[in-house]
Amino acid sequence: MAVTVCWDVDAQQPPARLAALRSMEAVTAGDKQRWLALFDPAAVVEDPVGPSGFDEEGKGHHGRDGISAFWDMTIANVERFDFVIRDSHAGGDEVANVGTITTFFPGGYRIDTDGVFVYKVGPDGRILSVRAFWEPDRAAATARQVE
Repeated sequence: MAVTVCWDVDAQQPPARLAALRSMEAVTAGDKQRWLALFDPAAVVEDPVGPSGFDEEGKGHHGRDGISAFWDMTIANVERFDFVIRDSHAGGDEVANVGTITTFFPGGYRIDTDGVFVYKVGPDGRILSVRAFWEPDRAAATARQVE
């Protein structure tokens, strides 16, 4: 049985869900400045949570300078992103999105990253933190040539 989940982006949504949506829109548009403007100056991005090739100490990328460097190291190297959010759970000032991010790289390769992506916002709706729970080895195992 196929199930379709529709996210009515025109309906009133909790602030954290709106921030997550705006973040995905800025990333798919390749608009670094619009993306950075979504973050509080003291924000932290952990993508993925814990030590990884993007963050050896696993302490996250802090402030707009750190988040900007994260963009340059990761997002800037991708030709296209497809976000499929299968479910979204909002509570208080946070939202946990469950889905898959497909990244298309130069040279015709793509990788699917399944995960849970948690956004926390402040009272002004700016992102205070992004915590992305996904496994680099599991994502890398999906690497394949785009046909």
